Amino acid sequence: MKSTRYRWVVTGLIFFITLVNFIDRSAISFVIEPLKREFSFTDTQFGMILSAFGVGYVLLTAFGGWLVDVLGARIVWPIAAIGWSLCVGFLGLAEGFLGFIVLRLLLGITEGPHFPSMSQAISNWLPTSERARALSLGLVAIPISSVIGAPIASYLVSDYGWRTMFFAISSVGIIWAFFWYAFFRDRPENSKYVNEAELKLITGNTSKVESKKQPVDWRFILTHPTLIANNIAYFAYGYMLFFATLWLPGYFLSQHGLNLKSVGLYLVIPWFTAAVFLKAGGILSDYLYRKTGNSRLARSHLIWTSQLLSAVFFVCLGFTDTLGLSVLFLSLGLGFGQLPQPAFFSVNIDIAKERAASAQGVTSSFLSLAGIIAPFITGWLIDYTKSYQAAFLLLAGLTLAAVVVVIVLHHPDKKRVTQAA
Repeated sequence: MKSTRYRWVVTGLIFFITLVNFIDRSAISFVIEPLKREFSFTDTQFGMILSAFGVGYVLLTAFGGWLVDVLGARIVWPIAAIGWSLCVGFLGLAEGFLGFIVLRLLLGITEGPHFPSMSQAISNWLPTSERARALSLGLVAIPISSVIGAPIASYLVSDYGWRTMFFAISSVGIIWAFFWYAFFRDRPENSKYVNEAELKLITGNTSKVESKKQPVDWRFILTHPTLIANNIAYFAYGYMLFFATLWLPGYFLSQHGLNLKSVGLYLVIPWFTAAVFLKAGGILSDYLYRKTGNSRLARSHLIWTSQLLSAVFFVCLGFTDTLGLSVLFLSLGLGFGQLPQPAFFSVNIDIAKERAASAQGVTSSFLSLAGIIAPFITGWLIDYTKSYQAAFLLLAGLTLAAVVVVIVLHHPDKKRVTQAA
């Protein structure tokens, strides 16, 4: 009997909502100049507005992971998608500093369960040998969201105004929520679209008996050295991600004198490069794991070498003023920064498979901390130095610190000994 391959349909749905998620959360970066003109915001104030998302995100990410483990991604994820879509729509009605702060805070809260839901779905629906590829397909939506979203958002803001832009992008997540609830089940054995061949491939057996849920071992999740290192490195990744998605349009506007439509087009190049690198990272990680069975090689070494190269190119970016070199160094910095993203997720699933959502919730909390710190610090540095150089160098320094932590502590192959103890 031939496998139905419905697991890749599920992965496609994950890709689509991640695309929507990141367009929704980063769209505000294209209204920096209009909002500064209309409301007289400083860069520091705008950084505070952007950071409010991270505050909301950290409030629900770990708890959202626990909710996903208890209630399942089939229920939690569509509710979250509807919630954040409504928040994006209401941003089009916002007035003043406080209004934007509150709505960005609520947006962060409602997006909190997103990555834990992804981890649980991939953990339940994909075998170990396919997880990094599946994760790379879902996660490649992050850079693709800027490839698609940057031109669309910049066009909408330029021709129809920033309020219309928020209204226009807010409905897609709501539509997805109904499709997800209708066609997804938390366990593949409960899906009518999965046959015995595919079920055997996913679970290693043909029994359609749902596994019994186990309580979350928070001590294991919070104290495992590899998970700690994974979280710290993911903080550095998150700092880069929030900096890039929220401040790069402003960088091209102020440092290179481009207009908003040109910014949208120029950003396609580095974000497309990042998408290619991220997808390649998932393929490479799975290839190394299948060939060697060594998670240290397939996950850990992939993470630290990629982050090292990313840091080098962001340092180069801080010392160039020409547009061509800026685009080149930015493309390579983002590319290598995105390449290990599937490996981060794979480590959580490999080590804490039965509670992958809770483990990913903790990891995403570090991402959300970066989402609080990066936008605010970047805005303050720009106001203080009148350039982006210090912001690029700080990003590179944090990434290099993560490299050291991963080299020393990140040993995913030791997980079985720890769990057995």
